[in-house]
Amino acid sequence: MSAIATVLIANRGEIACRVIDTCQRMGLTSVAVYSDTDRHARHVRLADQAVCIGPAPAQASYLNIERIIEAAQHSRADAIHPGYGFLAENAAFAQAVIDAGLIFVGPSPNTIEVMGSKAQAKALLGPQGVPLIPGFHGQAPSDEALIAEAHAVGWPLMVKAAAGGGGKGMRVVHDPAALADSLHAARREAQAAFGDDRLILERYLPRPRHIEAQILGDVHGGVVHLYERDCSSQRRHQKVIEEAPAAGLSDGLRRGLYDAAIKAAKAVGYVGAGTVEFLVDEDDASFYFLEMNTRLQVEHPVTEMITGLDLVEWQLKLAMGASVPAQHDIPPPTGHAFEARVYAEDPEAGFLPATGTVGTLHWPADARIDSGVDAGDAIGIDYDPMIAKVIVHGPDRAQALGQLQHALAGCFIDGVTTNLGFLTALSHDPAMVAGTVDTGHLDRALPDLLGPADLTREHTEVLAGALWARYCDRRTEQRLGTNPWAQAAGWRLGLAATGQVWLTQSLGELSPPSDTPSSPASSAEPTAVRVFDHGREVQWGEASERHVLTWHALHWRTLGEHTQVDVRVSIDETPVDARAHLHPRGHLEWVSHGRRHRVNIQQQWLGGKDDATATGLVTAPMPGQVTAVHASPDQPVQAGELLALMEAMKMELSIRAPFDGTVGSVWVAVGDRIEANAKLIEVVPAPPDNGQAD
Repeated sequence: MSAIATVLIANRGEIACRVIDTCQRMGLTSVAVYSDTDRHARHVRLADQAVCIGPAPAQASYLNIERIIEAAQHSRADAIHPGYGFLAENAAFAQAVIDAGLIFVGPSPNTIEVMGSKAQAKALLGPQGVPLIPGFHGQAPSDEALIAEAHAVGWPLMVKAAAGGGGKGMRVVHDPAALADSLHAARREAQAAFGDDRLILERYLPRPRHIEAQILGDVHGGVVHLYERDCSSQRRHQKVIEEAPAAGLSDGLRRGLYDAAIKAAKAVGYVGAGTVEFLVDEDDASFYFLEMNTRLQVEHPVTEMITGLDLVEWQLKLAMGASVPAQHDIPPPTGHAFEARVYAEDPEAGFLPATGTVGTLHWPADARIDSGVDAGDAIGIDYDPMIAKVIVHGPDRAQALGQLQHALAGCFIDGVTTNLGFLTALSHDPAMVAGTVDTGHLDRALPDLLGPADLTREHTEVLAGALWARYCDRRTEQRLGTNPWAQAAGWRLGLAATGQVWLTQSLGELSPPSDTPSSPASSAEPTAVRVFDHGREVQWGEASERHVLTWHALHWRTLGEHTQVDVRVSIDETPVDARAHLHPRGHLEWVSHGRRHRVNIQQQWLGGKDDATATGLVTAPMPGQVTAVHASPDQPVQAGELLALMEAMKMELSIRAPFDGTVGSVWVAVGDRIEANAKLIEVVPAPPDNGQAD
């Protein structure tokens, strides 16, 4: 048995952190590699050692085989773990590791090469009795040859890159007249993605499920399965939410799928942890081999949750020559698990990657979080924008899905746009609840998942203004106590306190950079929401009628810089149950009935407008820079009139008059950098109209 004492992880982000965690638990020294831009990344901070391997572009660093081998030799590593992505399924890299006298934590270069080609894999596995989708998997050097084969395959059909996956080089063709153009486009995309423009043809299955089996293989020829995962929840062939085990499979189909996965692994002498992927026809009566991933999968944690096994630990053990246990010694699956992938991306802008610096980052305590990002870390343009994976486990599928919904509601991230709202909606989607999601469901259901929320815009902003007022009351009370003379919310004898906030709803997420194509429409004029009697009544915009709010329950919890509150409230007798997050920089969001609402408080004035002797102290809603000042002392202003502009986190914020009156003091000038809650401008209210002529 080959001993391993030091492991270099040839990767970054979440998977590098995941491997480091197991290495530390096993008493192994972990070595991180990093590019110049990742110098202060989380995986670098966690590792025992770290070696720089080049500049930011992946080709010059994480895909630079020579530099990675040099880093392993420099750090005296015994083995290299490739993680997933980058060089994880690169046969030349695996061979280079072996040639350098190091242990490659994964299968042999030959296995990677054979299973990395869909055409070769299917040519090998068909004679072994592994079910294949009807199609043409041979060598066709020209488009003309493929067009000739297409008629035998039948319509509709799918064009696929022979050498890759992830949806690249893939086209669905319904009309024979469109085949030539589809072949040309698929070849071009496959060449760009994989350096190989070979294509295969397969019969298109309209609504299949994507079910995969986890296997372990050893150097002695032993192979076992660790049950299956359902990865049908995909958007454009990219997985979003995964679960284990798969719901609704018959025992016979499940056993057949396991047997086929073991046959596939044995056919290539598989060593290590791998995944055999299948498409299950919509009637669940048949399944077909799709491909084999010769590495650890992103979704491996759901298998760990139902088996209690550490797959990274098993990868390392198998690389050292250990034997797999007998199949009957594998723990039976316990309960059900879900995983949701949290990305820095903007669902409202076509899921374009988003960039920025993560501000507040809070994860729920009742979920497993695999993450490569901490608060203060930057999300750049050079690499995959995954922030974390939220993983839960419950005694059955219904309870596990409820735990996922609860965990997603407990996540709070600001400073960068994320897909948390999309994940929340998807976790409540009827097909997800029923366990009937197929691989095309998300693309079909996308308009509904990104569509209008359960509350109207008016009710959403009414609740935001009222909740923000309650939050400010609570913060004031924490600072100053309950002395009414110290209250900043406009307490006075015999008259209910009032206040006003200006807010904007974000269609996507909080704090998007407004000068990038990934930012949602956040430049709309803010809505003025006037709050009475500590959030018991609210006037929205120019409406003359007030909404009545009845607060049934408020449970506050301080989580570092931000506050979480579980809310039960009725708005005009419409009940709302929500988990809300509020941040002193003016960020407010909550999850209610499967939708995530996000609001930016652009400006607030919490004082007694009804008291003619009061003054309006306009303060900064968040840290930023003053870009324009339109107010001067003694200037008459009307409610809502623009007083100044700020730029904060690349958003332009409008500072407006809280009521009719006269400008008093002006404390800022263009160019000033200011902190949150800093004094900006004072507005003295106009005297009340007593109905008498001048």
